[in-house]
Amino acid sequence: MEGSRISKKHHKHLNNPFPSTPKCLPLIHGRLSFNPYKLSHDQSFQIGEDFQLYWSPRNGGYLSISHRLQHNKSIWSTIPGETFISAAAVQTRAEESRGSFVINDSNVLFICSHQSVEEIRVLYETEFEENARDDYLLSGFSNSNKKETLESFKGSRFPMLMITGRIFNEKNHILPKKNLHLRKKKFRFGWARKPSLAARYWLLLEQKSDNQIGFYVRFGEYDKQCSPSTTFRRNLKSSIWKLIPTRRRLITYLSNHKNLVAFSSLEKQVKEEGFSTEFNKVFITYASDKDERFYGFGEQFSHMEFKGKRVPILVQEQGIGRGDQPITFAANLISYRYTNFFSLTSFESMLQIYRFCICNIGRSGGDWSTTYAPSPFYMTSKMKSLYLEGYNYSVFDLTKVDRVQIQIHGNCAQGRILNGNSPIELLEIYTETVGRPPVLPNWIISGAVIGMQGGTEAVRSVWNQLQEHDVPISAFWLQDWVGKRKTIIGSQLWWNWEVDTHHYTGWRQLVDDLRTHDIRVMTYCNPCLVPTDEKPNRHKDLFEEAKSLDLLVKDKTGETYMIPNTAFDVGMLDFTHPATSSWFKKILHEMVETGVRGWMADFGEGLPLDAYLYSDEDPIVAHNRYPELWARVNKEFVDEWKLICQTKGEDPEEGLVFFMRAGFRGNPKWSMLFWEGDQMVSWQANDGIKSSVTGLLSSGLSGFAFNHSDIGGYCAVDMPIIRYRRSEELLMRWMELNAFNVVFRTHEGNKPSSNSQFYSSRNTLAHFARCAKIYKAWKFYRVQLVKEAAQRGLPVARHLFLHYPDDTHVHSLTYQQFLVGTEILVVPVLDKAKKDVKVYFPTASECSWKHIWTGKIFTNPFSHSQHSQGYEAWVDAPIGYPAVFVKCGSHIGEAFLRNLKVLNIL
Repeated sequence: MEGSRISKKHHKHLNNPFPSTPKCLPLIHGRLSFNPYKLSHDQSFQIGEDFQLYWSPRNGGYLSISHRLQHNKSIWSTIPGETFISAAAVQTRAEESRGSFVINDSNVLFICSHQSVEEIRVLYETEFEENARDDYLLSGFSNSNKKETLESFKGSRFPMLMITGRIFNEKNHILPKKNLHLRKKKFRFGWARKPSLAARYWLLLEQKSDNQIGFYVRFGEYDKQCSPSTTFRRNLKSSIWKLIPTRRRLITYLSNHKNLVAFSSLEKQVKEEGFSTEFNKVFITYASDKDERFYGFGEQFSHMEFKGKRVPILVQEQGIGRGDQPITFAANLISYRYTNFFSLTSFESMLQIYRFCICNIGRSGGDWSTTYAPSPFYMTSKMKSLYLEGYNYSVFDLTKVDRVQIQIHGNCAQGRILNGNSPIELLEIYTETVGRPPVLPNWIISGAVIGMQGGTEAVRSVWNQLQEHDVPISAFWLQDWVGKRKTIIGSQLWWNWEVDTHHYTGWRQLVDDLRTHDIRVMTYCNPCLVPTDEKPNRHKDLFEEAKSLDLLVKDKTGETYMIPNTAFDVGMLDFTHPATSSWFKKILHEMVETGVRGWMADFGEGLPLDAYLYSDEDPIVAHNRYPELWARVNKEFVDEWKLICQTKGEDPEEGLVFFMRAGFRGNPKWSMLFWEGDQMVSWQANDGIKSSVTGLLSSGLSGFAFNHSDIGGYCAVDMPIIRYRRSEELLMRWMELNAFNVVFRTHEGNKPSSNSQFYSSRNTLAHFARCAKIYKAWKFYRVQLVKEAAQRGLPVARHLFLHYPDDTHVHSLTYQQFLVGTEILVVPVLDKAKKDVKVYFPTASECSWKHIWTGKIFTNPFSHSQHSQGYEAWVDAPIGYPAVFVKCGSHIGEAFLRNLKVLNIL
């Protein structure tokens, strides 16, 4: 990112547990002016075959886009009289602390907040070819080679539409100070007088598909014929417009990219501090209705709906606590090797640390917006939808009721506007472009995936207990297959991806024995490697091998970037290097040759923002792209292995599967399956069992069709004062919840001995068996939904908004309940000691719901179809009997009930 600075927080200090809110520029407001000679009356312009743009000069001028079949429905419109494109050059500071990132805007060099519209021009194909090098019309999109320019628009649907004009600021007054306070936030400007400058912009609109408009924003060179500050003076009577230049002469310093101008008063500061003088922040502003609700933005753990919020789109660790207290306080207090501190058991140890350390700002706790898998996509209750292309850091500002402003950290922007009449339709249109997951192998969705550690004998012991309780099992997931070592925080994995035959003696025999019972073995890997000098029984040293091949991410000195991770440092694979992908596929191949049929592809969210990559690309852009690169190498290997098996005539049901937590917009295409990362073992809303439901449903609305969480959560904490341990009740309720996820998988957590486990007692084993059979009972429907997800992009678990967007009460729901497909309604118990739940039955014509345990029918008491809401009812839900309903008359529902009876659950 141009104009950015990185500061590291990998220290051994205690931190300020109350970090300040990240500083970001407030909403940018500007005036819109236009060419009254060409744009003095209402006009319509064609975009492709199916869309049109409407221009009106009324109220200062505005634009509106609609589909030809629905002229009266605007899918995107600007605010009358206000700018819709603006840009700025801002110094940005990024703080990084072990996978957690904070991006702050600091010094504002200049903001071009005002905008002129000079021309709106329809470009037909023949005209486009003739004007491919037209500096005025297309220079923002042209390459030096005309053939390359035409090639870049090959396949475009003509006509396209080009809007051109200028963005500028105006010389107004002398600022009393260099510090400018905007909406209670202080931003320091580099001059005492507001300078005047301008740059040309191009906004290209292009039909991409039957229901998608592509938009591209570019900026051109500073026009030396005019002064930087220009305004339109309109005289509608004579239909004359002029550019009125300011008279002050300025000595200028052009940026390397020559996109705009910096002034001599800044030149010293630019040279000394390394600021870029090109735009590094683009703003796109457009209208929103007051009552419009916004959904999406990837996997979000705290909110389902985002009106009134600022949503940052940056891949990172979700944090520990994310605002839930007191754990967020503790995580922020201790950012260095925080797991070590969470395992301390004495006040004396804590006091020693306090005496040794000083205070800094820590953010390991995260907040409501931090997530492993964000996406610059949304859909609204008004059936509007938009997403950004590319991988730039961006912020969606929804804090004002009448507008949306997207801040893109870069010098250009592009994305798509979608047209649809329902959430289902919008999601299908979106996933058709960004990609959909493949059909999961049948085995992974057939029974429980048992998360285990401890070696061969531990696995066999638990397997015997599961057999005694007749638990349907798909796989054993053995994350410690690589062996363990003792570190300052306890026992941790060796990140050297080969089986440790000392830890798992008789590995191949174990794999074969499980396979005879139709049970697969799954393992663990991630894109990082650790030095193995101290590992006694290694066969390979993958870290040294990757280092010698120059496949690891570099630091500013050109050396291997050793990235801190809990109690040790690691090297991270550089997947922009052309040899890295094939090298890692060999590792996966060797793993699969040992009998492995699935694995967790962990991490992917932690590429340092000051890393140096083989591709020489901006590391902040690469940071958001890295999860896709990581997923892609895994998916390509799965596909290559499938072809090998087909040529050998092997069973296609032996397909491989991997699951991961980090993601971005395009990950659904490459990631076969997601899991939600490391929730706390708690009942809390921002990081606990409730957040796991919110993350499941929000990701589903963003194209992540297959997702699930660790049963019982992951992160336990044993501090002298603060303790989070997985209780038996929490574990049981999480089992009931995840029985209605696409995959039913356990995890012992980061501190197995502190947590209740499914094998802890006969009571937990019996309950686990019951929930695994409930999961098995709807497998037939799960198979249908998995195929539907691959074909249409629809999630297995669904927020009610997908099917009941007109029900106003649905918009207030977050984690309280969800649908499985369309036929099953699940209302989980998510609070301690609670034995009943309040169920909301949404509006639907002639639709009733049957409680699966009692057979009671719930019917809408409101007979008239115009009623905008459904109805509520309290339903008993003791442990073992979660509140689950099927649609009356549903063949799916009746088959589910029959299967429950066959399995002796009902």
